[in-house]
Amino acid sequence: MKRITKSITVLLLTLGMLFSLSACGNSGKNSGKDGKGGKTDVRIAYFPNITHTQALVMKNQGKLEERWKDTCNVSWTSFNAGPAEMEAIFAGEIDLGYIGPVPALSANVKSNGDVKIISNTTNAGAVLLIRKDSGIKSVKDLAGKKVAVPQLGNTQHLCLLNLLSENGLKTTDQGGDVTINASSNADILNLMDNGSVDAALVPEPWGTTIENNGSSEVLLDYNEVFLGGEYPTAVVVASQDFIDEHPDIVADFLKAHEEATLYINENAEESQKIVNTEIESTTGKALDEEVIKSAFNRMKVSETLSNDAIMKFAEISKNEGFINKVPEEDDVFKTKFD
Repeated sequence: MKRITKSITVLLLTLGMLFSLSACGNSGKNSGKDGKGGKTDVRIAYFPNITHTQALVMKNQGKLEERWKDTCNVSWTSFNAGPAEMEAIFAGEIDLGYIGPVPALSANVKSNGDVKIISNTTNAGAVLLIRKDSGIKSVKDLAGKKVAVPQLGNTQHLCLLNLLSENGLKTTDQGGDVTINASSNADILNLMDNGSVDAALVPEPWGTTIENNGSSEVLLDYNEVFLGGEYPTAVVVASQDFIDEHPDIVADFLKAHEEATLYINENAEESQKIVNTEIESTTGKALDEEVIKSAFNRMKVSETLSNDAIMKFAEISKNEGFINKVPEEDDVFKTKFD
C-alpha cells in the first residue's frame, strides 16, 4: 500500500533540490493523487448511516475544510459496505475511514497490520427483533428458526453467533438448526413482514423501522445484545502509510473527531437533524423524525475505544473462520502520533 510519489517531486529530488510541500501540521509529503495548490489531499470514507454520525456532522458543517483551508484538500467518499471501503484503502484511494469494527479487524489481518484502528465512533445501536407470531420468548427459542442479519461476518452477525453460542445453539453450517439469512436491511424489513424469517439482528435505524412496522417486537434491546452495549458499532481506521507520512494530520483529525463527538452529545436534537440531512443528501430519502430519535437513544456516541470488546470480536471472527488469526493487540490499534 505504498503511495506513489508525484513525478514532479521525484524530479526535484533527483536534481538534489530542496523542496517542501505545504501540508496540515507542516507535514512534508503529499498524500493524494492530486494535491492541488500544493496542499495535501485527505480522503475520508464514511457510510450514510447514523452510526457514522461524527463523519456526517463534520461533513455537513465543513469543519475540516475550514480547519485545513490553507493546507489540505478534504474529500468525502460514501460507501455502502465495509469490504468495498477496505478495498479502496488497500488501493491507496482512501486515507481515513469510518467503518464497522469487524471489517476493520479483517482489513488489519489481511494487510498484516497496515490498517490501524485509531478511534471509536459509536457503541451499541443494534437490537434482536422477533416476529410477534414466531413463538420466540428467549434466545434459546431460536432453535429451528430462521434469523436474518445484514451481512455474513459483520458486527451484527458476530453478535448473533456469540448469543447462539452462549445459549448452546449452533447454525446449520455448524451442524445445528439455526438458519442464518444474510440480506440487506431493507429486505429484512420485508422478510420479517411476510414471515420468511422469524427473527433479525439489525443495526439502527432499521431496528426501530422494523419494530414500527407492526409485525415485530424487540427481544433483546441495544444493551442486551453484546457486552451490555459497551461494544463498538463503528470505528475510525487509517492506513499505516498515511500515519507514517502524516502523523500530524491524523492527530489533528482526531481532535476534530473528538470535538464533533462533544458537539453531538451536547446538541442531540440539532445533530439528529444534521445526520438526517446528510442521509437524505446521499441516499435520496430522509428518516422519519421519530425513527432517528429512537435510533439515537439506542446508540452511544463516543470516541473512546474499547480494546477488550474489539479483541473479543477478533476471537469470535477467528473461531468462525472469518480471519485466520487473532492479531496482536499492539498491531491493531494506533492512538499516539509523534
